[in-house]
Amino acid sequence: MKTSITKLATAVGASVALMAAGQAAAEIKIGIAGPMTGPVAQYGDMQFSGAHMAIERINAAGGVNGEEVVAVEVDDVCDPKQAVTVANRLVNEGVRYVVGHLCSSSTQPASDIYEDEGILMITPASTSPEITNRGYELVFRTIGLDSMQGPVAGSYIASQKPERVAIVHDKQQYGEGIATAVRDTLKDSGIEIAMFEGITAGDKDFSSLVTKIKQADVDYVYFGGYHPELGLILRQARQSDVDAKFMGPEGVGNKDINTIAGEAAEGLLVTLPPSFDQKEENKELIAAFDAKGEDPSGPFVLTSYAAVQLIAEGIAQADSKDPYDVAQTLRSGSFQTPIGTVQYDQAGDMTSFEFVVYEWHSDGSKTPVN
Repeated sequence: MKTSITKLATAVGASVALMAAGQAAAEIKIGIAGPMTGPVAQYGDMQFSGAHMAIERINAAGGVNGEEVVAVEVDDVCDPKQAVTVANRLVNEGVRYVVGHLCSSSTQPASDIYEDEGILMITPASTSPEITNRGYELVFRTIGLDSMQGPVAGSYIASQKPERVAIVHDKQQYGEGIATAVRDTLKDSGIEIAMFEGITAGDKDFSSLVTKIKQADVDYVYFGGYHPELGLILRQARQSDVDAKFMGPEGVGNKDINTIAGEAAEGLLVTLPPSFDQKEENKELIAAFDAKGEDPSGPFVLTSYAAVQLIAEGIAQADSKDPYDVAQTLRSGSFQTPIGTVQYDQAGDMTSFEFVVYEWHSDGSKTPVN
């Protein structure tokens, strides 16, 4: 009998399928692939937290068609080469479903392996359109695209009527992709782009970049990339009395940016998914995170929860563990999850996803501004 995603979302109250009495539980392995170490491990913490909670609650409710869900965790360090290594490891371990990867530059090469090996992947964090524009059958995500997020950021900046904007990126797939989307939106709005320049991820000294920004006399600086670099740029820019407004994507929306930038983080603008943890319908789920002493507010916590949930629901509704059957079920259905209603197009992208502009504060809190 097919169950609704709502039963999975509310977890313990009802099971996907009751385990047969006395029958030893079989296993459904789900690979959780993301950065456990490295400069963006904080985002990996969000991913693993959300996935673990979903697995725990699904198993407490009886599993999926009588089978226990088991996590197989791998650390890709947000590095493309390591992502390929761990993807092959998951193949060798007989994993047929993956929640991950997190960074777009890791997700893309790993997804090539998964597609070739018949493994269904749902990324809860990678926003690059290139991941799903290749016609793959087994690639999905539970987050929106750069082509959705970029215009939100660009339109907000344009609404503030700046004279000149500087755009900086980290020359990686995610960072440059989102920066390009913002640039194109601003150009369409008639805003002058004073500079479009890449930096090297991992660098510490951005004095030359700050000098260029200051000389460009811009009103806004948009950064495409992650928080370690932007935190340093913010701090060094403020030390040089740059008074432009800074903005970045969800890759910078991490409380660790406050540790790096200090007071310079105050007023940073960030595009993020909505605060799913504040939704009334998620109140009971959020209490479960609170009971474990875990923070459910990060942008990738509930997208990761939803990814596990969708895999479980896909298996239950298809009454099959074949990833191709599950993929067909996901594309043909409508699912209620903690991130809202999920419906997929043929590419494996959600048909709708909202990004919100927030103002970041030096204490790590944020306030919506649009």
